[in-house]
Amino acid sequence: MSDAPPQPPAGGWEPRDPTVQEPGGADAAPAPAEGRTPGRPDRPGTPPGREARSGRRAPRSGTGPEPGHGTPPGEGPAPGRAPDPAPDTGQAPGPGPAGHPTGRRAPGTGPGSGTGTGTGTGTGTGTGTGSGPGPTGPDRPREPKGRKRRRRTGWRRALPTWRMLLGGLLLLVLLLGGGFLAGYHLIEIPPPNAAATAQANVYLYADGSPLAQGGQVNRESVPLERVPRPFRQAVLAAEDRDFHTEPGVDPGALLRASWNTLTGKGTQGGSTITQQYVKNYYLGQERTITRKVKEFFIAIKLDRATSKDEILEGYLNTSYYGRNAYGAQAAAQAYFGKDVQDLDTAEGAYLASLLNAPSAYDVGARPANRPRAAARWNYVLDAMVQEGWLSRPDRDALEFPAVLPSHPTAGLAGQRGYAVQAVNTFLARHGVLTEKALAAGGYRITTTLRKDRVDAFAEAVKAQVLDRLDPQNNPTDQYVRVGGASIEPSTGKVVALYGGVDYTRQYVNNATRRDYQVGSTFKPFVLAAAVAQGAATQRGERITPNTVYDGTNKRPVQGWTGAAYAPANEDDASYGGIPLHTATDRSVNAVYAQLAVDVGPEKVRRTAIALGLPADTPDLTASPSIALGPATASVLDMAEAYATLANHGKRGLYSLVEKVERIDPAGDRELPLPAAGSGARQAVSRAAADTTTAVLRGVVEGGTGTAARAVGRPAAGKTGTAEDDKAAWFAGYTPDLATVVALMGQDPKTGAQKPLYGAMGLARVNGGGAPAEVWAHYTGTALDGTPARDFDLELPKGSEIKKKDERETEEGTEEETGERTEEAGAEDATGATAGDRPHPAEGPQAPQGPQAPPGTPAPARPATDTLVIE
Repeated sequence: MSDAPPQPPAGGWEPRDPTVQEPGGADAAPAPAEGRTPGRPDRPGTPPGREARSGRRAPRSGTGPEPGHGTPPGEGPAPGRAPDPAPDTGQAPGPGPAGHPTGRRAPGTGPGSGTGTGTGTGTGTGTGTGSGPGPTGPDRPREPKGRKRRRRTGWRRALPTWRMLLGGLLLLVLLLGGGFLAGYHLIEIPPPNAAATAQANVYLYADGSPLAQGGQVNRESVPLERVPRPFRQAVLAAEDRDFHTEPGVDPGALLRASWNTLTGKGTQGGSTITQQYVKNYYLGQERTITRKVKEFFIAIKLDRATSKDEILEGYLNTSYYGRNAYGAQAAAQAYFGKDVQDLDTAEGAYLASLLNAPSAYDVGARPANRPRAAARWNYVLDAMVQEGWLSRPDRDALEFPAVLPSHPTAGLAGQRGYAVQAVNTFLARHGVLTEKALAAGGYRITTTLRKDRVDAFAEAVKAQVLDRLDPQNNPTDQYVRVGGASIEPSTGKVVALYGGVDYTRQYVNNATRRDYQVGSTFKPFVLAAAVAQGAATQRGERITPNTVYDGTNKRPVQGWTGAAYAPANEDDASYGGIPLHTATDRSVNAVYAQLAVDVGPEKVRRTAIALGLPADTPDLTASPSIALGPATASVLDMAEAYATLANHGKRGLYSLVEKVERIDPAGDRELPLPAAGSGARQAVSRAAADTTTAVLRGVVEGGTGTAARAVGRPAAGKTGTAEDDKAAWFAGYTPDLATVVALMGQDPKTGAQKPLYGAMGLARVNGGGAPAEVWAHYTGTALDGTPARDFDLELPKGSEIKKKDERETEEGTEEETGERTEEAGAEDATGATAGDRPHPAEGPQAPQGPQAPPGTPAPARPATDTLVIE
């Protein structure tokens, strides 16, 4: 059957009047527009005008007429009318009269549209069907209805298609790749966090034994070389066996930890040692996805920029082992009491076990942890065998190590805190380390303190003071505080301090505080100044220990241009004419006030500073009262000054520190430090110092400090009592040791200074009592086993002390009265004054300055005189 279009009849198509309706009325096919290809005759049996309904809607044709084709008149659609849609009969269309199938596409190119009947062919852009063959174009069969795509309904609409899944996967890969590149370039290796770099300051006694640790973190970083290889291998066996061969991160562990965080299950182990080191050293311990992401990228960069040994060293120094121990060195001390380099394989494996869960494996804190700890310890050793780091025979020979019992960190309890405080003050004052540097930690400080002497001082205070206190029944006993300091005169080293009963109970350091009057312990400085300056009395007589002064109570000083000053003696005792050395024995205030004026108060002040008192000592004022000791120097300050006298007037640097090292894994670095005794100079002449020592020996041998004779060797010293008995002092020395002890009264609740009347069951507490007893007890113990040495004194001519028969007179009086007060010139039971007051048969020695005749009452004390100091 041919698809060739039919030929027009002879003479062409007959024109048709568009106003004339064809049979079929409104259902007739609209006439094609001019230029349409002629259609085929109607199919037999098909009603006129219904041909277009026998097939499916014709597809839209081409865009223009083909050459050689036209449209018969009357076959296009009526103007303004759309073609009728073809009915859907559900059956395939039958063939036309000429044998062509219906529904053939009419590839017309004209602008019109319509339905062709018979041999007509639509050429418009609309749709139409013809019952005969189309004039041109290939056949296109109708698409079967069964292949039409069905729309998804119901729950299937919620499922993604494979195209969506593939697109989403590609998008995820792109996002992850972009995020990785962005994170790698944006996240830099940060500086170490403050907690990771903070270390404890390690304080040592002079012999290298531990004294204390100060700082917020108990850590002492050590170089990797100091860590034994078996310990390092045990850590790797427990935490990361592939550390030396694997990259710095474990993506699987990161995803696992992130998932656990999101689901509320906590983090899970599996991070590499590099990641753990990054967490410890650069980040923190917070459990967040942000921290994990940072840890991931920093670990990658760190692994590329740093050697494995450096990472392992940092990990060992920053890891937590329990018992407040950070780092391998602190852990070795906490669990085994030894340095890390001394650990054996069994001990190293135990410390490696602790990294997983310190509290769960600490057998010292909880013995019940032993089975669990032993299992973990065996696991670590077996892993070392598997890795070839430990042989099976050696492993089988190992036994579970003996772990020290857990106890509260010693910290700064007892005397340790006082020592640390004094050492830090010394370092800051001498410009070695700032307070900020000390707070940051990381220093190993070897002190000059000797443990045996620190312990001896504490024992002496306990025996002579603390054991005699009963604060429950005697309220005054709760006010008692004790401070002490001891120095080697020949070296300038501070060998012992006593700051109080316990640093955690009494925070203020009684050895270094500067708020209690030193009392008559200041008087030797006035005597030393007089000899050093070659001072003379008001009459022009050179002052020596034998110079006689007027010891009348409340006697106004002579030669002072300032306000009138007439100090009272202890217990208002009067002595008349009295040699200077005896006035020292009995601590006569009237004599020493006049002596200060004769020397010059400013010269006295400068001498005290030269001997060892700080220039900024409170109340160190150049006035006559300076001799009575209103200055509030510390116990340590006074010990330095007395050590200068013991060292024949030569003063160097008095030091608390032997050596300072900066703890550094790369190697400890020693800091420059002024050595003890460095810069030694003659503070006062040897003649002045030795003369003072000779006079102070009399205080111990027969004056107010006789309790110090219990030391059993030559000694010199001076007692002192603050105003209102708020403090009692004894400052003394042997050729080998200078020590000062003070008892102070302080309200534990308000901090106010309190008198010590009634303390320890005594009516009064003075320097010749408990302070001198503590001094003798401590000094005897500290020097036990060393030969007793006498003072090597060089006294100027005329300074030899002339005792005459005064000693016998004093002893006779003491036997008669049966008791002796601290001030030997106090009145006895009969009302007579004991001591150096001349007897009528002897006649008075020539007093210095004007003296009241016998029987004349002492002058009234000026209203401005309120200071009553021994």
